[in-house]
Amino acid sequence: MELDNIDKKILQKLQQNSKVTNKELSNLLNLSVTAIFERIKRLERNEVISGYVALVKPDKIQKAFMVFTQIKLVQHTKTNVLKFEAEVVKLPEVLECYHVSGEYDYILKILVKDIEAYREFMLSKLTSLEHIGSTQSTFIISPVKMTTALPL
Repeated sequence: MELDNIDKKILQKLQQNSKVTNKELSNLLNLSVTAIFERIKRLERNEVISGYVALVKPDKIQKAFMVFTQIKLVQHTKTNVLKFEAEVVKLPEVLECYHVSGEYDYILKILVKDIEAYREFMLSKLTSLEHIGSTQSTFIISPVKMTTALPL
């Protein structure tokens, strides 16, 4: 789907605040409320907009310890890859999982309360998954840039 400048402006505003009203958007973009509504519906139908979420501050829910864990599988068979992926998506502590190239096979973004919680997660959940050969963990000291907004 080709996006025009108005679509991009709508998406920018919705990424900043998904609760912005159609009326506010219509005032900002000099379009009717109906035109804004139709554009947003078209963006949703075409899956440019895939959903709306509330962003929660991790420290406010005692989940401020972020870790990037690299995973190396024992073997790269289709069965092992699919089994690992099916299991890792079930772990609520894993916010993101990427199959990557290079020395490691996967990078996981994990969020837990503290280092003790991470140790427990590693021992009781992550390392109990089949086909993991090795792991390497990187603890986040402080985030420099975190955004969910895509550049348009």
